[in-house]
Amino acid sequence: MIVLFTDFGLAGPYIGQMKAVLAREAPHQPMIDLFSDAPAFEPKLSAYLLASYTMEFPLDTVFLCVVDPGVGSSRAPVIVRADGRWFVGPDNGLFNVVSMRARHAQWWDITWRPKQLSASFHGRDLFAPVAARLATRQQPAGNLRATPFQCEWSADLPRVVYVDVFGNCMTGIRAGQLSEQAVLCVGERRIARASTFSDVRSGEALWYENSNGLAEIAANCARASDLLGLALGDPVEFEPG
Repeated sequence: MIVLFTDFGLAGPYIGQMKAVLAREAPHQPMIDLFSDAPAFEPKLSAYLLASYTMEFPLDTVFLCVVDPGVGSSRAPVIVRADGRWFVGPDNGLFNVVSMRARHAQWWDITWRPKQLSASFHGRDLFAPVAARLATRQQPAGNLRATPFQCEWSADLPRVVYVDVFGNCMTGIRAGQLSEQAVLCVGERRIARASTFSDVRSGEALWYENSNGLAEIAANCARASDLLGLALGDPVEFEPG
């Protein structure tokens, strides 16, 4: 299958134009919309989010990922294969965490170019056709990098990497890296860990391990982002408790 991960939003023609290319080039492969509201213009925040949502997909899934504020610049277009799954998109940090956490990762520089390549929409013109080729089991359209992947980023990111429609704030920290007694500190507020929303009173904040393993900040029947004044990219601090 082909999985879309972008910061395009649902308004406007952009997702539809990419899907039109995929439907033309890989008409029999299913398409899944994973995120259309990944952190806009933020490849690093998006990288920690993406890495927590890949393992539930079957091997050979192709992730078509476009969070690309440097589109049309000198940043390279790449293909990554990490633990049996494919990733297509810009080399701007978006695939760093996936590769860091993988047991085995390979990178290709995309050398194929379409007859017409716009300066501002590589998602449609370059990445979508390359993803379709991989989904139809064609060889990667590029040159394999001989140098092993290296990255000095931290394994987890203590920042808000996503705010959902309920105002829940996902962090870039895997909850398994924190103790059961760890306390979230937001300003002068200290927030304990809970298993689920109803473990606290209505309107009260909590943090918990979300369904994809991230430490997430929420509030029972309220918006944690408003209650705690949190926004995308804000730093978060956990104390051992």
